[in-house]
Amino acid sequence: MAKIRAKWVKSAIGFSKRQKRTIEALGFHKLQSVVEHEDTPQIRGMIEKVRHLVELTESE
Repeated sequence: MAKIRAKWVKSAIGFSKRQKRTIEALGFHKLQSVVEHEDTPQIRGMIEKVRHLVELTESE
């Protein structure tokens, strides 16, 4: 299955607790960190909810 990489590029300060929990659930620990996940609809949905805070790249 394909993999996707997400990089946390903008702080979650000032955004809702729900968005902060989504950032945590994706596995980010601090700003500018990068996580890699399987490309599933669930992960895509989580990234879509915080698309203004993360940068997405597709890896193979």
